[in-house]
Amino acid sequence: MRVAVIGGGPGGLYFAALAKQLSPHWEITVWERNAPDDTFGFGVVFSDETLDGIAHADREVHQAMSAEFARWADIDVRYRGTTLTSGGHGFAALGRRRLLSILQERCAALQVDVRYRTQAPPAAELAATHDLVVACDGVRSATRTAHADVFGTELDERAGRYMWLGTDKVFEAFTFIVDEHDFGTLQVHAYPYDATRSTFIVELEEGAWRRAGFEEHAARDHPPGTSDEDSIRRCEELLASHLDGHRLLPNNSKWLRFTTVRNRTWRHGNVVLLGDAAHTAHFSIGSGTKLAMEDALVLAASLHEHPDVPAALAAYEEERRPVVESTQRAAQASLEWFERIDRYTGQDPHQFAFNLLTRSRRVTYDNLRVRDEGFTAAVNRSSAVPPMFRPFPLGGLLLRNRVVVPPTALHTARDGIPGDFDLVHLSTQALGGAGLVLAGMTAVSTDGRATPGCPGLWSDDQEAAWRRIAGFVHGQSDTCLGIQLTHAGRRAAGAGPRPVAASALAWDQRSPVPREADRADMDAVVRDFTSAARRADRAGFDALELQYGHGHLLSGFLSPLTNRRTDEYGGDLDGRLRFPLEVLRAVREVWPAGKALLVRISAADWAEGGTSEADAVAIARALAGAGADAVDVSTGEVVAHEQPRYGRSYQTPYADLIRNATGIPTIAVGAISTYDDVNSIVLAGRADLCGVGRAQLHDPLWTLHAAAAQGYQGPAAPWARAWRAGSGRPPSARTDRIPPRLQLLRQPAASVHRRWLPRAAAAPARS
Repeated sequence: MRVAVIGGGPGGLYFAALAKQLSPHWEITVWERNAPDDTFGFGVVFSDETLDGIAHADREVHQAMSAEFARWADIDVRYRGTTLTSGGHGFAALGRRRLLSILQERCAALQVDVRYRTQAPPAAELAATHDLVVACDGVRSATRTAHADVFGTELDERAGRYMWLGTDKVFEAFTFIVDEHDFGTLQVHAYPYDATRSTFIVELEEGAWRRAGFEEHAARDHPPGTSDEDSIRRCEELLASHLDGHRLLPNNSKWLRFTTVRNRTWRHGNVVLLGDAAHTAHFSIGSGTKLAMEDALVLAASLHEHPDVPAALAAYEEERRPVVESTQRAAQASLEWFERIDRYTGQDPHQFAFNLLTRSRRVTYDNLRVRDEGFTAAVNRSSAVPPMFRPFPLGGLLLRNRVVVPPTALHTARDGIPGDFDLVHLSTQALGGAGLVLAGMTAVSTDGRATPGCPGLWSDDQEAAWRRIAGFVHGQSDTCLGIQLTHAGRRAAGAGPRPVAASALAWDQRSPVPREADRADMDAVVRDFTSAARRADRAGFDALELQYGHGHLLSGFLSPLTNRRTDEYGGDLDGRLRFPLEVLRAVREVWPAGKALLVRISAADWAEGGTSEADAVAIARALAGAGADAVDVSTGEVVAHEQPRYGRSYQTPYADLIRNATGIPTIAVGAISTYDDVNSIVLAGRADLCGVGRAQLHDPLWTLHAAAAQGYQGPAAPWARAWRAGSGRPPSARTDRIPPRLQLLRQPAASVHRRWLPRAAAAPARS
């Protein structure tokens, strides 16, 4: 087997060493255009998980790396004159040059042919003479570029600027520096990697970068291998209080924009991409070297485990892609958090530090509490009450906790009349402990139903049925009960061949083309909404939610993709808002001030040309100005050709955006399924309330069980008297065994804090 490796970075060298180890008879050649001691970059950070993999795969490489690691467990957040420390994390770092030296020595010992100072032939040429070509040629991969149509390359270049530097100041922990200046926020990601050096990455939002004067420095000619010395000196001046007289050290250091690389596939015939050539993840979440070395391990293993190259490459991508995509989702959340850091710089230091540490959604409240209980206690202000069980004022209501059961489409109504299933569903959810339960997708008119099974609130019979349900729920629980009102617009069923909509645009090719609403139609819609609101009040509901999202009628007016009107109700955002605001104001006039009025929106359409983030913020401000007490922030379902990026709590960033840009209370929804996520979202200030949908369907007592799991017993999670015997966890094989004492002398609890103190290695860990 003849194998060509393009690129002698850590990923390429590690793959070559592992493959040669598994198959000594293979002929493996590595082309590296630089000299062996040419190194760009500073330190590389590894997780314990990756190091475990290296230890199992190549003990010699692991031992050589471990002998020189800088190790620590703390993260410091420097913000507004304070330094807050969270422990228990665990880091290991090594200089990139030393890492390359270790891998080069290993390849030499295994007789891998590494050709330094040699440009590799094109991948297509190598593919004709080799059984396998592994392209490890970096973020600007020539191999990937030459076959971009096959790989399906997507390059997401961000607007912010960063510069990779080193410093002779040895930080004791992973350190986030957040400095506020008149030009904006300057942030630093710093960490030690040996006894004399630290990595020091400076990052700014584009506007702040320009206002700080860096654009002028960057515009000057900086040939390859040189650095932007003027910008570096400026950074030294701005960050002098954190450098303590130490210098910033360049290495081909210039201002860059981060590019996230994604590919539809990583393989093309017998050519395969590895590391940054295949994918990148923002440096704030981990190192590209770590991902590349993990790729190398799986590729070498797959080639060993499968009978031919095509099968091995397919197995490699099948195994690695989910891991990489998960990392990229976390990295994207982290990247966007730092891009929008000004959104959070008004928070107090403890909340800000917690927000920063949980930005990627991988680290959570519970996770931090296990790592460093003292840190989370300080953020939680030493309260024994988990964040999700703190009360929240919503309009004229006081919700006992932060959990909302969002509107659920049950499709069980007959002629729009809710029946026993609706009663059982809503009463069970109310008894399950949530602070607010919303009845779902209730039409304001017969032609406004999304499906024939949707309930309505346009007739006396429907009002009576809802009064029966609300009365029963309130008789069993003090949970606040709300109802969502909607007109489905072009998504309506049973509206005849021409449903009414903002514009005459069909939902999809199988749907009828609706008619554009005229003034008479709009007047009727206003009357229908106000009439339904009055009925909801008489029926005994505590809260009312208006559906302005998900492609329903009023959503159709808001989105530029579905509103093509040329009159005063179309065009710019002011025009598109005009009719939804008319409806809201009319409902606000008839809905009691002592109850809550919510509006659900789609803050993103997940389609090109749709609602922008600026639009979403402006829409929320307008809704609050017209009387909405809170915004229920959903996304999508506006157009059939949407392309959502699903994932855990994937819609929360939009609730975060609106809450922190406007101060308006928000409800976060979308794949929120654990109490840990609810605690994290609330404590970080990303939303005020959390809609937990499918998890509540899976377990209607989800909120009560969340309280039991956290050891909370209090007024925010009351058990019905008839169910109180079930409020504790039932005994199991794991819980009823009491382990014996097996230590003669008790060992003191290990400190969660560990600093990198290379000049005082024997110093005790900080308590």
